[in-house]
Amino acid sequence: MSRYFTEDHEWVELDGEIGTVGITEYAQEQLGDIVFVDTPEEGKELTKGDEAAVVESVKAASDVYSPVSGTVIEGNAALADSPALVNEDAEGDGWFFKITLSDPSEVESMMDEVAYEAFVARL
Repeated sequence: MSRYFTEDHEWVELDGEIGTVGITEYAQEQLGDIVFVDTPEEGKELTKGDEAAVVESVKAASDVYSPVSGTVIEGNAALADSPALVNEDAEGDGWFFKITLSDPSEVESMMDEVAYEAFVARL
């Protein structure tokens, strides 16, 4: 599986035509204690850059943008009861939604893990 990152601190991990989307460790650290996550509905069509989800912390509310275009096939239901999963495992169990990619080539303009780490180091 390949993982790609955006400058807005979202990640997408590809497994064939299916992408799992979440926010990065860096993003959850900036937000602080997460108290609410609103994930997109199954079947929602998203275009790369669309507002896809909302994450609220004790500090602020932030939009989460879709890093790719496609159709949402699943929101992470566990986040409704346990939004802190994002703090505990942002790049694992704290994922936000799964999407069927309509244009897999969109990831070619995104950063890989090494490039993202270099990007964060400059912030």
